[in-house]
Amino acid sequence: MTTKEFLSALLIGSLSLSAAAQAPAYPAKPVRMLVGFAPGGAADYVARAMSEALGKSMGQPIVIENRAGAGSSIAAEAAAKAAPDGYTILIASPSSISVNPALNPKLGYTARDLMPITKVTTSPLVIAANPAQGITSVKDLIDKAKKAPGTLNYATSGNGSAPHLGAALFLQITGVQMTHIPFRGGGPAVQSVIAGDTQLTFGTPPSVLPMVQAGRLRGLAVSTRERSALVPGVPGMAEAGLPEYSIEFWYGLFVPVGTPPAIVKKIFDATTVAMQQPSVKAALAREGTDVALSASPEQFAGFLNEDAKFWVKLVKDAGVKLD
Repeated sequence: MTTKEFLSALLIGSLSLSAAAQAPAYPAKPVRMLVGFAPGGAADYVARAMSEALGKSMGQPIVIENRAGAGSSIAAEAAAKAAPDGYTILIASPSSISVNPALNPKLGYTARDLMPITKVTTSPLVIAANPAQGITSVKDLIDKAKKAPGTLNYATSGNGSAPHLGAALFLQITGVQMTHIPFRGGGPAVQSVIAGDTQLTFGTPPSVLPMVQAGRLRGLAVSTRERSALVPGVPGMAEAGLPEYSIEFWYGLFVPVGTPPAIVKKIFDATTVAMQQPSVKAALAREGTDVALSASPEQFAGFLNEDAKFWVKLVKDAGVKLD
């Protein structure tokens, strides 16, 4: 190498180091978190319950952006197509990651377009009815549905959502017929039951539990085999007479594939700190939701591979279709 070439290389190296030194550390601006459902539902509640603590541990505010519709596919597609720079995080459930791709192979994204960060919560579903219906138990519900097949309308947070799949499993096991009325989130679904436009809901605890506690809905059962301490006063499925029925769902964080490993680690570490805050745990517990963190992004990815088998089999066995 000549002296001139050496000096040129030295200059280029110096400029590269200078540029790296001047590059702002991540995150240098607010981070948006996409929610696939309308305000008032579980995904929105979990996102907002954790956003302040996550913002503090990240060092930048977390801005919640609701992209409701298509069973959360709109938000998932927006996240998948966002720049892989760590400034777009998706909070998602099995709906976005496993169910919707199984229901609609023509979606504008696949699960491979989203990089797992960590699971954040887990909780049962709650079956709840309008008190005016006179349905006080799961047995009452089954009896009424069998006497008038297809006349009971059940509301959920959308086609392919965990509540929709929970209801599909219920119909499959009991053999009853009810009509599915999908909404753009758990909040609107619950309001339809309260208004009497639909008769019952398979919903998430943050959507349903406050209305049960206020006496505006009657909780019939939680979707897990045993009672849940998170949903006091509501029986589990074994106690309700359906021991073969059990289902629960989770929420987790994802970023666009291609996001640098250092940023993935930053989000994972910050989320772990945020979700362990007593205030966050207490806020989620009040709404029937447990904090459930993954040991690493790799562990979460392994969990997703196994979890997808359950949801895809349920879609197939229950004959779930896009309405």
